[in-house]
Amino acid sequence: MLRELWATKDLSQLSAADLRRILNVYPPYVGAGIRVLEGTADFRRWVVEMRLYPFNRNYFGTHFGGSLYSMCDPWFVLILAKNLGPEFMVWDETATIHFRKPGKGKVRAVFELGAEEIERLRAATLAERRTHPVYKAEVRDEAGELIAEIEKTVYVRKRRPE
Repeated sequence: MLRELWATKDLSQLSAADLRRILNVYPPYVGAGIRVLEGTADFRRWVVEMRLYPFNRNYFGTHFGGSLYSMCDPWFVLILAKNLGPEFMVWDETATIHFRKPGKGKVRAVFELGAEEIERLRAATLAERRTHPVYKAEVRDEAGELIAEIEKTVYVRKRRPE
């Protein structure tokens, strides 16, 4: 079944469960030790974790910063693209990661946007033609301590008629 899902040309037609299955065998995520634990059916909430392995640690024996960012990269764009629909173009514009503490062991991040925020953004984009919302997420360790903060600016606009 995964082979058929992997061969899907239009990933936008996948369910959250199928996308989670694909991402959990996606080579960049496997190589970084990243796992998608949860994706709600409405695509508005995703939970991602990363364990520390010999192949994803840095010179100091802690989580490699690039892997910490990779686990956070696609989620706000995915949430918005799926919830706004194909009539909107959604892209990452900028990203910043602030490392607060060395990551050791298992780390986790939750990405979530409520229905109200998505509708607010839809209305703002239609009124202003394009918007640049900023969203934040935190990476925390098993003890709940803050490891990194990610800030993403997303570019959203209504697609032009073809």
